[in-house]
Amino acid sequence: MNVLGIIFTNDASLGELTNKRTSGSIPFGGRYRQVDWALSNMACAGIRHIGIISRHSYQSLMHHVGDGEEWGLELEEGGLEFLTPYASNVDVKYRGKLESVYNAMDFLEFSDEVDDDDLVVMSDSAVLANVDLADVIRSHVESGRQVTVVTKAGIANGEKKLDLALKLDENGEVTDMVVDFAADEDYVASMDIFVLNKKKLIKWVKEMVARDKYHMDRDLVMGGWSRGRIQINAYQFAGHALFNESVEEYFSNSLSLIDKDIRHDIFHGCHPIYTKVRDRVPTYYGEDCDIENSLIADGCMLDGEVENSVLFRQVTVEKDAEIENCIIMNDAVIGEGAELKYAILDKNVTVTPGAKLIGTKKNPIIVKRGETV
Repeated sequence: MNVLGIIFTNDASLGELTNKRTSGSIPFGGRYRQVDWALSNMACAGIRHIGIISRHSYQSLMHHVGDGEEWGLELEEGGLEFLTPYASNVDVKYRGKLESVYNAMDFLEFSDEVDDDDLVVMSDSAVLANVDLADVIRSHVESGRQVTVVTKAGIANGEKKLDLALKLDENGEVTDMVVDFAADEDYVASMDIFVLNKKKLIKWVKEMVARDKYHMDRDLVMGGWSRGRIQINAYQFAGHALFNESVEEYFSNSLSLIDKDIRHDIFHGCHPIYTKVRDRVPTYYGEDCDIENSLIADGCMLDGEVENSVLFRQVTVEKDAEIENCIIMNDAVIGEGAELKYAILDKNVTVTPGAKLIGTKKNPIIVKRGETV
């Protein structure tokens, strides 16, 4: 049995954070990109042929991932492929994941794996979790079902709109499904990780697109299940899962990494999370700096006050600057006496001396890459 991996990287829109990059290439956790979780989960499960589907704005992602060396993919047969199904026409309207797979069908049909029991693992980049995909695959094979959906309890709350939510009975059997709906607490949320038979996936995608159906959740999973054509195995994930599907969630989940239990589970739960190596000098802590309850990457120069924040590499915080509840990305410079609260600063931002940026927990201020404020 061979396993093929597909990662979707344009699966969430986070305003200015995804204006010129995919959601997969959004910086997260001080040193990482969101795609690192899907790549690490697959690589650590022994999946060595992975296709990354990117519809647009994928230059930053390609620069980060490269040939997959950090994930050991450049040394294996198969390796890593970038699939850009709309590269020839930027004006094509995106209609769903099934259409993306259909337009990248060569990756499925002409890969070396041809056995009847070959599988495909499909994953998004907007849900970050340290998942043992080898165990998910075992569960899928043992269940004998056509599709396995990795699910997480505690996400559905009657307010958050979920791409796919499932209701399970006491035996873990699916009794109901909803899509694009704020499901109640008795539903479990799909983590947008699916396991399917490769040959069946090819067949289903071609049939669906021929019938003008393009959505993975609505048309294939829920549609197939409701018609009795597809049996669903719900794999219930027990670890932490961070759904970064809005700016508010990204902000809150970034700050949640300050909690050592969440941080350990996300980065080291089942296996390490790998990323592109960019070693820097150690962070400099000035004599008068005051750093409290924060996550600080390497290469920073800190002379001011930082509280309850995440600072990426090579951030400079000058004397008497105050930073509280903020996400500060690479190479930002915070001028002397500046005050920042509830803000997200993209890369290479300069905050002038004495400036004030104050947002709220639900509506943090976002400063675009390279701007001076």
